[in-house]
Amino acid sequence: MTPSLGTILVVDDEPQIHRFLNPALTASNYDYLRAERGDDALRLAASRAPDAVLLDLGLPDMDGHEVLRRLREFSDVPVIILSARDREAEKIAALDGGADDYVEKPFALGELLARLRTALRHHLRKDNAETPVIIGDLVIDAVLHKITLNNTQLALTKREHALLMLLARNQGRV
Repeated sequence: MTPSLGTILVVDDEPQIHRFLNPALTASNYDYLRAERGDDALRLAASRAPDAVLLDLGLPDMDGHEVLRRLREFSDVPVIILSARDREAEKIAALDGGADDYVEKPFALGELLARLRTALRHHLRKDNAETPVIIGDLVIDAVLHKITLNNTQLALTKREHALLMLLARNQGRV
């Protein structure tokens, strides 16, 4: 069995989008998380730490721009907007609001997958360019995904590592 290339959170209230993307992403070796509401998306993003988010702007409980704004308060996960909104102002607002890309519905699956791979690749490069965070005797190396305390390596899950890195990068603000 081929290992997963990452977990993708798909946030859309249209069942047909999930029926289309779930098998397509799964066949491309991604794990699939589904949310139909903004509050569910934020909860899943915080608890499951997906590797990327595909986000619709038209959700039943809140606008996708608000979901993006709240998501950016605690995560730098790559976000690709999937929306039928085709006005330039919508695209600019989403990209300036922190989205990594914007794909109009209807979309071609091959192009979406290529954009997803690109967003994940850019995010990985950014993570790899980071220098270790040092707080006293605690050293967090994002490049090696290694954490040491008093020269002893700690074994943390991916989610625990991401949370500790987030807290360390925002020390004095959290």
